[in-house]
Amino acid sequence: MNGQAETPLILALDSGTSVVKAVAFDATGQQIAARARPNRITHRGDGGVEQDMAQSWADAAAVLAELAAALPPGREIAALAVTGQGDGTWLVDGEGAPVAPAWLWLDARAAGLVAALRETEGARRAFACTGSGLNACQQSSHLLWLTRHQPEILARSATVFHCKDWLYFNLTGARAADPSEACFTFGDWRRRDYAETVLEALALTACRRLLAPIVDGTRQWHELAPAAARAIGLPAGLPVVLGYVDVVCTALGGGLYGAGEAGVSILGSTGMHLRLAPRPEEVRPNPAMTGYCMVFPVPGAVMQAESNMAATLNIDWLARLIGEAAALAGAPPPDLPALLGEAAAARPGAMLFHPFISSAGERGPFTDPAARAALFGFDQRAGIKELARAVLEGLGFAARDCYAAMGDLPAEIRVTGGAAKSPLMRAILAACLARPVRVIAQPEAGAAGAAMIAALSVGLFPDMAACAARWITPRLGPVAPADPELATLYAQLYPIYRDAYRALRPSWHRLATLREGGPDA
Repeated sequence: MNGQAETPLILALDSGTSVVKAVAFDATGQQIAARARPNRITHRGDGGVEQDMAQSWADAAAVLAELAAALPPGREIAALAVTGQGDGTWLVDGEGAPVAPAWLWLDARAAGLVAALRETEGARRAFACTGSGLNACQQSSHLLWLTRHQPEILARSATVFHCKDWLYFNLTGARAADPSEACFTFGDWRRRDYAETVLEALALTACRRLLAPIVDGTRQWHELAPAAARAIGLPAGLPVVLGYVDVVCTALGGGLYGAGEAGVSILGSTGMHLRLAPRPEEVRPNPAMTGYCMVFPVPGAVMQAESNMAATLNIDWLARLIGEAAALAGAPPPDLPALLGEAAAARPGAMLFHPFISSAGERGPFTDPAARAALFGFDQRAGIKELARAVLEGLGFAARDCYAAMGDLPAEIRVTGGAAKSPLMRAILAACLARPVRVIAQPEAGAAGAAMIAALSVGLFPDMAACAARWITPRLGPVAPADPELATLYAQLYPIYRDAYRALRPSWHRLATLREGGPDA
């Protein structure tokens, strides 16, 4: 690796909830090129959120082909890595054809079923193995719903995938699952393997036949199949590496491992708040049975995660709300980044916002499918800027709530995801957590993490520590300390935020009953 021209490229495919991206890196972690397309999602009237599987593969193949065409001619390509959105259910038959549209993690059809299941001994037995709380997002919940309501779909199915597994299958022909999603859904993080106890506890033993073999991308890969190679313009036989789930890859690419103790907050469609346990004995699953324990692509290491269901989804709601108001007034839609910038001058704490905007409710640090957003504590002086600031403050308080469920706060927080691009969001997060924050100069952290796994798999680095020293440490940005005055105010507001949503829980359920007859069982 004496110069950029001599370093091989690593390509990474990252299929998120809203966008599918293909990114090329050199062997030092420098981004060379990137292409992206929107993913297409269907929201059903019954709470379902689906994706057409064939279209998802077509869009992924298209961005890979566009990336391949943009690469420097003759440049060596060492590997193609694959990651994607977590949870969800992607079913195929024996020929590999989709059986039904994919269920995404946003799907709420199993919410009522999960609410009842969480109170059972079976849920406690499953949690003892997975360390991950049952929620409506997960594949286990979806399979239970299908077993009860649409068993004919499961009868036609041969394999159940997650998103990245489906793309990997199209690229290689191999039916595989990665260790992270396999273990937090149906396995044991201590053994890094499936656990029959989990399937028995959840009454899903009949679905055991659907589970794909676990393939650890840090040391295993399959070759790019000829048909896929023709579709994307890359050479057949290229090593294709199945990365871990996108949140693990984003944590890895965002600096959770290496360069000192730190937590990582990913402020994307959902909010993921992460800490790393370097050894199994340091793992502390939440007694409230929420969050996730995810095996990490480092021997013995486990990543703990608490996730508030919606992060930038709240900002999307804000943008739509303001846009509709502007349209009614005959005005052009406002510039959201400019509005968020102006919100820095708004009065902190002028109103409080619970960011439970998802129709699937909340999953961390508590699970309640009936949870809904609330805005309160304001008077006639509050305006649009105060509303915008309140939404960001709600995300900051949700982050504090999630970290509190995992024990002591990390010494610093590294932040990534779409909302992290806002200087005001970063300042609010630092103050809500009373911890310094910093970003890593890696615009595509999820793709970078997948590429790091691939770099290790094909032998470019001896271990992940050596890879992180090249890919992560040089890209860490400066530390931004919390504003002490703002941190003091938020420390006083946080208990009010928390106590208010606890008091509102009976009202959520009364509203659910009134509006919908309760979450769908």
